[in-house]
Amino acid sequence: MEKKNYTIGIDVSRNTLDVHCSEINQHIQISNDQSGFKEFIKWSGKQGIDLSESIVILEYTGGYEYSFILFCETRKILYTRIPGLAIKRSMGITRGKSDRVDAARIAQYGEEKFKSICPAKPLNKTTLRMKELLSFRKRIVRHMAGLKSTLSERKKMYPNLKNDIICKTIQNQIDLDIQSIDELEKEIETIVESNQAIQTNYQLITTIRGIGKINAWMTIAYTENFDSFPNARNYAVYVGVIPFEHTSGTSIKGRKKISNIANKELKQELNQAARSAIVWDPELSQYAARKMQDKSYNLVLNNVKFKLILRMFSVVKRQTKFVDNYKKVA
Repeated sequence: MEKKNYTIGIDVSRNTLDVHCSEINQHIQISNDQSGFKEFIKWSGKQGIDLSESIVILEYTGGYEYSFILFCETRKILYTRIPGLAIKRSMGITRGKSDRVDAARIAQYGEEKFKSICPAKPLNKTTLRMKELLSFRKRIVRHMAGLKSTLSERKKMYPNLKNDIICKTIQNQIDLDIQSIDELEKEIETIVESNQAIQTNYQLITTIRGIGKINAWMTIAYTENFDSFPNARNYAVYVGVIPFEHTSGTSIKGRKKISNIANKELKQELNQAARSAIVWDPELSQYAARKMQDKSYNLVLNNVKFKLILRMFSVVKRQTKFVDNYKKVA
């Protein structure tokens, strides 16, 4: 990216934003709402900061930054979001921590790394809504799993219980969770059906054996309908299915390993897809059987996940359904 005249780092929290401009070494704390955003505009004018010649650097916080991002898009202010770990590891040895210091460090990161920073694309509100619904659905699924486990254990310990109020209460809550999951899924289906581009890609990737509706929805949501990742490998790195080399000189010759820096939710869902594909897809089934003769099951499962990602990106790129033309060699 071309160097901007002003690099503004913002440390985001639920109630406040700490703003630091690196070039003039000035700081202000504002509220994380519309009144605070207006104060930011006034402060920028007083400091002589031309926001049309600025870029705002924020960390991913999981949602607290969205209001300010929408404000930036309305005002046509360039912004980008950086993972907090990337900023932390770029700082070297540091001492102390505060919101004000963090804002300065974020601005410093943007000033130093301007060549590798690209302004973010406008938020895709459709896929953002899908992420929210899928995330909340996951919370309910986990809650329901805990309730089912508690109910099962109680029935096992007290098999002769009848009309037990605890069991009734747990079962009622499970029924409510099932109803909530159904309602959330219906809203996601409505979103998919109302967007032609999303619906088309959803129909394409669900022709791949192993890819069900949940994996399809999550892939579409987190790739912003396959627009935010240039290729399958980049997405596979994000999910955490690509191994990386671990060697140094002649003394360290470690095996290639998967990085822990990944989206664990997507990876977990792909586990189920890969297991299903190994059972129902003849090509992947034979591939897994052949590889497991000298490889571990987890390694083979990881390879199958990568193959599924390649297939999803391939059918979307070609805009054709997946064709199973595999023939088993006798």
